[in-house]
Amino acid sequence: MPKFRKRPAEVEAKQFSGVLDLIDVYALADWCGGDFKHDTHPGQEMKTYYWSIEIPTLEGVMRATPGDWIIRGVQGEFYPCKPDIFEQTYEEVPE
Repeated sequence: MPKFRKRPAEVEAKQFSGVLDLIDVYALADWCGGDFKHDTHPGQEMKTYYWSIEIPTLEGVMRATPGDWIIRGVQGEFYPCKPDIFEQTYEEVPE
């Protein structure tokens, strides 16, 4: 069976840190066209939040959670990526 290698392509990516800075979180959600969501866990104290950004992708709405990277692909599309996969797939491009 033939093997293929991913072509090198530069993408823009930002990590969803999950730090409680609402200005940054809303700016990240706005950048990717997503909706910031925060819910309390049922049965827990009101200060226990689950944060996410719901991102419209080519495959439907996907959820980015704190720690995930949000990537703008080569055609301008956005999608979330788990940090371990991001680290295995991408490397930073020097300015």
